[in-house]
Amino acid sequence: MGYVALTLQFRRYPEEGVWDAYCIELGTATFASTLEEAHEEIRELVGLHLATLEGLGERERFFSEHGIELLSHKPTQRSVVVPDDAPIFSQSVSRAFPLKAA
Repeated sequence: MGYVALTLQFRRYPEEGVWDAYCIELGTATFASTLEEAHEEIRELVGLHLATLEGLGERERFFSEHGIELLSHKPTQRSVVVPDDAPIFSQSVSRAFPLKAA
């Protein structure tokens, strides 16, 4: 198994009543009406993005072009607590997936 450390950024738009979520390294994005929904959706979409790259045999090229490092150990996961009125915050997450055979 290999790991990748990714940064998820969440931004609140109170006027529209939505949150957006963005994975900085992959460029994956979504929006939802609550922070919890945005968090769920971005994690699912990041998983699909990584699985698609792996399935197409494009992971190594994409990671190289975007400066994403494949790690052999699980990075320390950080949890962030944010007040409801905070407009923006980031959270680091890790994702495990099988390495290709050499």
